[in-house]
Amino acid sequence: MKLRIPIATPLLLLLLISPSFLFFAVESKCRTSCDLALASYYLENGTTLTVINRNLNSSAAPNDQINFDSILRYNPKITNKDLIEMGTRVLVPFPCECQPGDFLAHAFSYGVQSEDTYGTVATRGYANLTTEDFLQRTNTFPATNIPPSATLNVLVNCSCGDESVSKEYGLFVTYPLRPEDSLDSIARSSNVSAATLQRYNPNVDFSSGSGIVFVPGKDPSGAFPRFKSSKQGGIGAGGIAGVCVGVLLALLLIAFIIYYAYRKSKSKKHSLSSSIPLSSKADQDSSASLQNGNLAGTGVSPGIAAISVDKSVEFTLEELAKATDNFNLSFKIGQGGFGAVYYAELRGEKAAIKKMDMEASKQFLAELKVLTRVHHVNLVRLIGYCVEGSLFLIYEYVENGNLGQHLHGTGRDSLPWTKRVQIALDSARGLEYIHEHTVPVYVHRDIKSANILIDQSFRAKVADFGLTKLTEVGSSATRGAMGTFGYMAPEIVYGEVSAKVDVYAFGVVLYELISAKAAVVKLNQASGEFRGLVGVFEELFKETDKEEALRKIIDPRLGDNYPFDSVYKMAELGKACTQENAQLRPSMRYIVVALSTLFSSTGNWDVGNFQNDDLVSLMSGR
Repeated sequence: MKLRIPIATPLLLLLLISPSFLFFAVESKCRTSCDLALASYYLENGTTLTVINRNLNSSAAPNDQINFDSILRYNPKITNKDLIEMGTRVLVPFPCECQPGDFLAHAFSYGVQSEDTYGTVATRGYANLTTEDFLQRTNTFPATNIPPSATLNVLVNCSCGDESVSKEYGLFVTYPLRPEDSLDSIARSSNVSAATLQRYNPNVDFSSGSGIVFVPGKDPSGAFPRFKSSKQGGIGAGGIAGVCVGVLLALLLIAFIIYYAYRKSKSKKHSLSSSIPLSSKADQDSSASLQNGNLAGTGVSPGIAAISVDKSVEFTLEELAKATDNFNLSFKIGQGGFGAVYYAELRGEKAAIKKMDMEASKQFLAELKVLTRVHHVNLVRLIGYCVEGSLFLIYEYVENGNLGQHLHGTGRDSLPWTKRVQIALDSARGLEYIHEHTVPVYVHRDIKSANILIDQSFRAKVADFGLTKLTEVGSSATRGAMGTFGYMAPEIVYGEVSAKVDVYAFGVVLYELISAKAAVVKLNQASGEFRGLVGVFEELFKETDKEEALRKIIDPRLGDNYPFDSVYKMAELGKACTQENAQLRPSMRYIVVALSTLFSSTGNWDVGNFQNDDLVSLMSGR
């Protein structure tokens, strides 16, 4: 295919190929997670496999314990789980995830026992897989006053490998060093060369007797799993690939602009050049559905004609049609403002396909630009795209629908309060990531319960980035007001949009989690009077007996199965988020801290330990 370029092309290229245009070529250090890591737990002081099992539980389901079998598979020398020799290192599998702040780790939950300190939890509870200092920095309880029966967040670092070091190793052990360890001894026991170990752990003294190193590990068959580049981004080859993708997107978007200008200038004299595979008939049929097993409407919109992100994520219309029985209604699982969503199984993975009209190219490109460079466990993952006939975005399939369906729909069990707090925390972490840990940073602009997806473990992922806007670091706002009624902050009327717009909408979501009411509430069936949920809670906080007023609005499906103090503090947080003055709203960073505290202590809240005024002060940054 050949495309003629107008004389103004060189100038256009100079204007567009600039640092500001290529912002999406910059990759974050922690792009995604890997399936698995191993923790090396050193047994001493009478520690048993049951204790390890209890302490290294999954924070996704605090009451569920790791199956003993999953541990024993990685420890073939252990023949009796109830009889393990002291001084043995037990390998414990755990997920390795991208955390806010661009580092890989997994958050475990630890139930505080009498006489526990941060130091004893680090040494006795987790065999130095974490440190006293790290525990203090990731929990809000004072070191001298950790409430009995409270829950601590315990972050254990992990590694997914490094392609620039070796492609031979894709599973890593988080290995706490002991006084008897040395580089040579670990190399012998792991069957990995000392030089390779040192490259994975630069500037680390293996004979220091303390600290963490990352050592290649073997799977249950005794083999070293190979590095999977699709699972691990970041520095090295992954970073280079990200830059290449960004540059490719930029150049292809430039090609579209050139082509569009050329087509417009020639439209009065000529029909579309025969060298472009787009006839007027095909253009007219571009939004047609697939009928009778044939690929109807395969015209490619001029606006998206040349787009290409990565061959590994590009799908054909034929492939999507086959997976959805020609987009049969039986495969439809949702309908959004910019298109319908279909379930499919593609290339061995469950997926959700969003089918958009060609007119939605702006939203399509917005999501594509964000999700090809921003990766976080609490953001929905983009699998691929297709631009034949219509615009298609293919995401990971998130099994449990969206939060709005759980709160406002029928046919679903009520969410327990602990899960509601976890969902709030997950969503906040996803938003904190795009607000503060990407360069440049983004404003989502359409946060609502329908755009928070719930997976099989009832963990949350923020979705639908079609309205996302770029905000340069250091700027206070970007222009352009869009969103969903009931979630829009007051300043949107003036066309000013900052990260605090997302904070406001998130506050509405917190109110929804408490009340299970929609963002806009129908107050009177007869008169049809409506009121925003923010206004309903504002009236609640004006009541003399705020507690009694709040009890009346709490989701009745919860019954009495919730700690009232926890609900009240979430309501206080929602109030702080929805203040009329955007400058007085907390940042997502403070919201994550507040919700982490709330999650840690839900069910075991000590009112005297953390007063409401303290919470508001923390969230306001005072």
